[in-house]
Amino acid sequence: MPTIIELLKNFWYIILIMIVIAILDIFKPKIKGVLGEKSVALILSGLDNTNYKVINNIMLQVGNRTTQIDHIIVSNFGIFVIETKNYKGWITGNDYDDYWRQTIYKRKEKLYNPIKQNYGHIQALKEVLRDIPDINYISIVAFTTNADLKVTVKTDVVYTINLLKTIRNYNSKTINNLGKEQIYRKLISLNVDSKDTRKSHVEAIHKNVSEKNNKIKGNICPRCGGQILLRKGKYGQFKGCSNFPKCRFTIK
Repeated sequence: MPTIIELLKNFWYIILIMIVIAILDIFKPKIKGVLGEKSVALILSGLDNTNYKVINNIMLQVGNRTTQIDHIIVSNFGIFVIETKNYKGWITGNDYDDYWRQTIYKRKEKLYNPIKQNYGHIQALKEVLRDIPDINYISIVAFTTNADLKVTVKTDVVYTINLLKTIRNYNSKTINNLGKEQIYRKLISLNVDSKDTRKSHVEAIHKNVSEKNNKIKGNICPRCGGQILLRKGKYGQFKGCSNFPKCRFTIK
């Protein structure tokens, strides 16, 4: 009967493959996110650099918190703030939902509304660029073609393959070349490239998500602290905050 050592010698490659598969499964979400960002960075490199200056994966320190932004384009037509998503399946939601829904066959998952996520990024940019008035900020959420978008929104939510076309639709010049260079250089100088800071940023996000989910499980509104109640609406029952209409937090 073969010993464990002999089995390891004979089937080491199978064990190695199993270990690699397990590691990839653990880091799959992060890998997908990085690949999505990299593919968009490649697409954005096709922009004319006389009108557009691209900054990929920038982190800004705003007060005592940090904000990571996938892509910023400083242009003569405004500042484009782009949030990238690499999801499969149907994606449904609107401008005002706290969460959107991802549906793959019968499995349903929630994702934080990327429009609201990008709104937070724009507020951070307004804060660090507060000494430069009258900047036109343009929010774009870009999904890879793995997703089937079924969203009802006014904000630009597009497939990555249509990203350049969407950007070029904005053709009214609002920033001169001097202002564009000034904004670009300031953002580059503010970029936090410390690994420790970036690690702390990720940990803070996970902590905030965990705390929010715990409040929801306890029927506490994570937005205002009110009670989450079962309510009746036009399209049936749903869970919403007891402080409606002041607070419009809902769970679908």
